[in-house]
Amino acid sequence: MSNAIILQCKKLTKRYQGELDVDVLKGVDLTITAGERVAIMGVSGSGKSTLMHLLGGLDKPTSGEVILDGVNINQISTTKLAQLRNKSLGFIYQSHHLLGEFTVLENAAMPLLIAGLAAKEAKTRATALLERVGLGHRIEHKPGELSGGERQRAAIARALINKPSVILADEPTGNLDTKTADSVYQLMLELNQELNISFLVVTHDHELAGRMGKVLHMEDGLIVS
Repeated sequence: MSNAIILQCKKLTKRYQGELDVDVLKGVDLTITAGERVAIMGVSGSGKSTLMHLLGGLDKPTSGEVILDGVNINQISTTKLAQLRNKSLGFIYQSHHLLGEFTVLENAAMPLLIAGLAAKEAKTRATALLERVGLGHRIEHKPGELSGGERQRAAIARALINKPSVILADEPTGNLDTKTADSVYQLMLELNQELNISFLVVTHDHELAGRMGKVLHMEDGLIVS
């Protein structure tokens, strides 16, 4: 495992302005290195999901910087940001966000097609990865025909298909029973070790957090440990 910095934020703040001004993030510093596994825990409202949105380029900070693979994502065009996100980031959510009208294979191949890879090559790579996550027998099924654990495995395959530098996972096992969640944890650990992809996971699940290399706690808009 190298110490190369993959994802970093410096003095990150986020203020929502309305009838009441709310400071959700108050100057967060965070560094993720290659192959590192980091869990972020904290009570609801502590700023965890807002931090993930900013790190993933889904929202802009009020101040501070987010640097992904050496690029300050808040200083590039929308088009370049979309390209960087597709290449360097994978996302896993509590709800799988698979597209119901497409097969599992089509869902997993989607980021490759968006990146401009030929359909045949995209499907070959997606098939191989779906086999790796235990879904080789399900590739022609639609998401609605899968169990919750299978849908989350398909979402993990889609997140990994472009071999990103880092996976951002927001409560990835939140909707799963204990046994299914355990198999998803194990899969994430194996893929982290095989592919040297960094994982940053927001979770309330102490079991999942305990399997990460580092556990950070957020409190009132700051990382406190």
